Amino acid sequence: MSLLFVYGTLKRGGSNHGQLAGQKFVSPARTAPGYRLFLLEGYPGMVPWPADQEGVVGELWDVTDAALPQLDAFEGVPEGLYRREPVPLQSPHQAADAYLYARSIEDRPDVGNEWSVG
Repeated sequence: MSLLFVYGTLKRGGSNHGQLAGQKFVSPARTAPGYRLFLLEGYPGMVPWPADQEGVVGELWDVTDAALPQLDAFEGVPEGLYRREPVPLQSPHQAADAYLYARSIEDRPDVGNEWSVG
């Protein structure tokens, strides 16, 4: 099992939440300061953002090792769209893997620290 931090369409109520079927919700969570969301094609991409003071709001999930390759493929890791890597979380959590957007955010709108799934 691995901890996975999700912040966009994979969250409960999100359009792609079904990708987490069979996985275990742990709790709401927030990254440590230093991350920001940018609008891509109808979904957010999280990137390191040193000026951020708040962290990104999301959810922490306990994901089976068998589910990770499927999630990586869904998130476009093999194509270089995202990369899965550990990010620090605010207390009471330590860290979890998250999908960071791996391409340029030039001309992408800044959507802040929280993606609404409603």
